[in-house]
Amino acid sequence: MDVKTILIQIGQTAAADDLIFPTTTEMALRVQRMLDDPDCSLDQLAKLVQADPLLAARVVAVANSVIYNRTGRSITDVRNAVSRIGLNTLRVLAAAVVVRQMEGMARTEEHRALAVRLWEHTAHVAALCQVIARRVTHVNPDTAFFAGIIHEVGGFYLIARAPDYPGLLDAGHGSLLAWDEGGAAEVGRAVLRRLSTPAAVSDAVECLWAGYLTMPPQSLGDTLLLADQLAPVESPLSQLAGTGREGTEAKIDVAFDDETLSGILEESAADVASLIDALRA
Repeated sequence: MDVKTILIQIGQTAAADDLIFPTTTEMALRVQRMLDDPDCSLDQLAKLVQADPLLAARVVAVANSVIYNRTGRSITDVRNAVSRIGLNTLRVLAAAVVVRQMEGMARTEEHRALAVRLWEHTAHVAALCQVIARRVTHVNPDTAFFAGIIHEVGGFYLIARAPDYPGLLDAGHGSLLAWDEGGAAEVGRAVLRRLSTPAAVSDAVECLWAGYLTMPPQSLGDTLLLADQLAPVESPLSQLAGTGREGTEAKIDVAFDDETLSGILEESAADVASLIDALRA
């Protein structure tokens, strides 16, 4: 069976809502559902977050990152951490737990290595999205952060299913792994729908797949594209697909008012590094 046929089969399965998620993601999905309830309280959310050690650790770590802790006062409890980061960022971190758990679904050593590199790429893109949104495109930083976290979720799912479909991730067939119509993009769309991804974020991911970056960047899609191209850790799936940078970091610079993109990123390097470390926790 060739890769294109495999992708069609996986896409059909995913579209039928027959997705295989690790059971440990249920708590993070419950947090997302509670956030959709206008009557949910901070205390209810804090108790639910505390019930999941991975999510609780991630929330406290991000609350103490440079971006959210400008005063330098550390927080050690979940309730105050949720209060500091806000509900939008909590939603992002719940999604991050889901994606990170999907990394753990890889069943072979080779595929686990791919998933680890894909998560490292994801963490860099998400942190850059947050900074680029605040400093350059002026879209909602929390939404941009979410888009960065979720943009490769379909890739994690493909890695998880790869042992069931020999040849799916063979480099020799990599060109068929490109996020094209009717191929891996359909899998990505199905997983995004399963996670109830907001339309604006799904549209931004579609913009990433299309690969057209507007200059100067303005939209959420531009924010995600720019972060993806600037991330020092490249997606291993892009390399398999033959669409990677071949080991060379993208060199993109443009002027914004009295600043340049490179200058903004240099000034924000500590923020980016701190957020990446928090996501690795």
